[in-house]
Amino acid sequence: MGIVKDIKFFIAKNFLISFGYHVCSLHAKTITVIPDGVERVQDHISKGGTIVFACWHQRFFSGFFVPRIFGMNPCIMISQSRDGDFVSDVVARIGWVPVRGSTSRGGKKALQEMIAGVEKYRMSGHIVDGPQGPPQIIKPGLIALASQTGAVVCPGYISYENPFIFNSWDRFMIPKPFSRVLLRAGDFISVPRQLDEKTFEEIRLDVERRMIEGYAEADASWKRQ
Repeated sequence: MGIVKDIKFFIAKNFLISFGYHVCSLHAKTITVIPDGVERVQDHISKGGTIVFACWHQRFFSGFFVPRIFGMNPCIMISQSRDGDFVSDVVARIGWVPVRGSTSRGGKKALQEMIAGVEKYRMSGHIVDGPQGPPQIIKPGLIALASQTGAVVCPGYISYENPFIFNSWDRFMIPKPFSRVLLRAGDFISVPRQLDEKTFEEIRLDVERRMIEGYAEADASWKRQ
């Protein structure tokens, strides 16, 4: 029975990855992306800097546009679950470099691989409240990664003009076809290499507060247009 299940998973995985990628590609062609802050990020990297983009799980769908906009192949941590197998292969086709792991499974090893990835690729994405929440609560991995690599944290504010909203733990969003997406790079946040427990938590809370405020501002911007 286990072999039959594995065969079914293999067939489904390979079919769904190709299907999912082509559906996402078709959908992406209908979206108008409004980039904000791209030149500042590219300038930082051209001068030898490294960046960790921080994003809510709710908005990570539009990571589809990031490699294309920045002309780079950032690394990103993807869960070791079977769902992660699908996501990992799709994001690899898009242009991301997947690193498998999470805070609950393979966390220490995945963090070490992400550190190596940041140093190699100069840019990474970090879904800070995934894979299972709670929503808008930043987990420690973001601060640890920035501290150990010397990379700046850059909140990635992704805002949808007109999204589909799903009934999931994070109210996951996908932009509706023929709508607009704002992709804004927030202010850089430096994280010291040497951190005691108190300072670590203060920085984590500061980044969390900035992201909550920044996302609210980005979402409110559509009403002013």
